[in-house]
Amino acid sequence: MKIVARSSFLPLLMLLLLATPLNAQVRIVEKGADWSPTGFSNPPRLVVGIVVDQMRFDYLSRFWEHYGKGGFRRLVGEGFLCRDNHFNYAPTTTGPGHASIFTGTSPSVHGVIGNNWFDKESGQSVYCAGDPEQKSIGTSGAAGQMSPHRMLTTTITDQLRLHYQMRAKVISISLKDRGAVLPGGHTANAAYWFEGGASAKWISSSYYMDRLPGWVEKFNSSNAGARYKKVWDTVEDINTYLESGADNVPYEGMFSGEVAPVFPHNLPGLWEANGGFDILRSTPYGNSFTTDFALEAINNEMLGTDQVPDFLTISYSSTDYVGHKYGVNSKEVQDTYLRLDKDLERLLDYLDKKIGRDDYTVFLTSDHGAVQVPAFLEDQKIPAGYLNTGSFTTKMREFLSYRFGNTDIIRGASNNQLFLDHELIDNLGMTTEAVAKILAEELLGYEGIQEVFTATQLLEADFGKDFTGILQNGFNQRRSGDIIILPAPATIDYSRTGSTHGSPYVYDTQVPLLFYGKGIRQGELLRKTYIPDIAPTLALLLGIAYPNGTTGQAIWEVLE
Repeated sequence: MKIVARSSFLPLLMLLLLATPLNAQVRIVEKGADWSPTGFSNPPRLVVGIVVDQMRFDYLSRFWEHYGKGGFRRLVGEGFLCRDNHFNYAPTTTGPGHASIFTGTSPSVHGVIGNNWFDKESGQSVYCAGDPEQKSIGTSGAAGQMSPHRMLTTTITDQLRLHYQMRAKVISISLKDRGAVLPGGHTANAAYWFEGGASAKWISSSYYMDRLPGWVEKFNSSNAGARYKKVWDTVEDINTYLESGADNVPYEGMFSGEVAPVFPHNLPGLWEANGGFDILRSTPYGNSFTTDFALEAINNEMLGTDQVPDFLTISYSSTDYVGHKYGVNSKEVQDTYLRLDKDLERLLDYLDKKIGRDDYTVFLTSDHGAVQVPAFLEDQKIPAGYLNTGSFTTKMREFLSYRFGNTDIIRGASNNQLFLDHELIDNLGMTTEAVAKILAEELLGYEGIQEVFTATQLLEADFGKDFTGILQNGFNQRRSGDIIILPAPATIDYSRTGSTHGSPYVYDTQVPLLFYGKGIRQGELLRKTYIPDIAPTLALLLGIAYPNGTTGQAIWEVLE
């Protein structure tokens, strides 16, 4: 471990901390009758949790020279940077990512094992935030039928509400419903997400409210999103975007109606063919519109205006949509991050003005990384590829018919997992584990498969922190499948354009982790940290209980 403090000399306290054994974590202070630990009597008035969807760690360093002083550079330079931060589980997707950040644990405990997964009880696919028992608020469609009911543990936002007898306010915002619902926890005052189409509006669920607050209705009726119905060109000279590949390459997707994936993107001309305001999701303007709404929430909900801490969660989703469409190496991804940098500066400046520079705390991380487009890697003579799922299905059905005389042994599949029909297997006079082993051996012979594990293997062995251990942390005994498949590195089930994610490989697990503001030390940490460490760190800062499923460990070096 190495802590780097940004000062011309190290005070005695820092020297003592550096000399302390790692497992001791001793904080030496002079105490008197009026002394209280950090967070007990003077916590930050507002915590802002920022999740940048699909942000790889190297986007900080790769675009560093283009960032201004008020966004990413401010958070890094005046805050605390964890340089080797990772997810400790797979699948690395949006739902599990947001749940793990705020619960302080992994899918093995909080139960959100994917964005969607095959449900063993119903035999149907279920959505991580979907809840048909709820009604949409702010729209006539089903887009608001959401709640956190599939998440099995509390979040740091829940614990804040419980600690202050529900007087703390929690507001959660994202273009994606799951990016708002899961961070807000079970007790949020409100969660809002985006609905496009003919108008750009923010909606919610009856889980939180009976109707939208007046300020939200006013914002929706103001047609605020119309300002982003404009051409998307680069914010800087495209010739200076040397950190990205060429603009016109075969590795990128296109909007409907385009003939090449190149700047400028004429959004007004592409509007109707791409769902009206829905097109904003796949542009940096979606992040800007999210920031607009977040500033309105801070002001109208009077967040951080009293001595009871409040919590605002913001998930920036457009980075994910752009990454999926254009890929890690695209100029579109670079431009999206340069524009996000300006939105972060706008947010921080507003927090300075409304809350006070010394009265709020921010953390920024991501819900997963992303793989370089395998087609691009192949052209660079780097091993990569695509899974042929159609061929897999045909071969597997032939094998099942030959080996067992029945192709219905596999009930369902999701997230590289197979779910077996236990009753059918029992009627064949076999055990589920025996069948799982046979199928695992068969799958190992398929092209693009690195390893295959059975549920029993993951439950009975301790694999530590290697790839298998990461799969274990993503395995929930009640919800996960009977067979878990690990594709080879940079081998994906996806289109040949754009990037995706979900694996236990480092390109998907390493993401930024920044802390900034009240109670946060200036510096950086070189030892490995993990996503479930965020919630217990915030709990120490706030002086509140850990979320009830916490398995992460507080990053004590972050705190003053």
